[in-house]
Amino acid sequence: MSLRGPPSASTSATGARAEDAALRFLVARGLRLVARNFRCGGGEIDLVMLEGQTLVVVEVRYRCNQRLVDPALTVTAAKRRRLLHAAASFLQRHPAHAARALRFDVMALSGGPDAPACRWIRRAFDGNDTS
Repeated sequence: MSLRGPPSASTSATGARAEDAALRFLVARGLRLVARNFRCGGGEIDLVMLEGQTLVVVEVRYRCNQRLVDPALTVTAAKRRRLLHAAASFLQRHPAHAARALRFDVMALSGGPDAPACRWIRRAFDGNDTS
């Protein structure tokens, strides 16, 4: 049970701006958007991208001040399990991508949400890394 309620409108807007920045960053580096905010029971994927023939599941994490908490460190084992579940659901719903290699990346953003510093962590974890 979580003591936190649903995100506030301002938190959701900030998150959307951070996802926009992450998307721009990745597209500028040659990735193509497949899906955004894919939701299923028990999980959500912020961005699903293609890099060449590899399907890339991207978790976007934003913190205003990285010195307080590194955004990449907020991807917990529980979050990794939810991402794995969501990726499996995505592949079931989109079988054309099922034969592709699959990679899990994290975009760690910090600073102002409209022009944050972006750190792209490729292969942040694999399909067996849920601990």
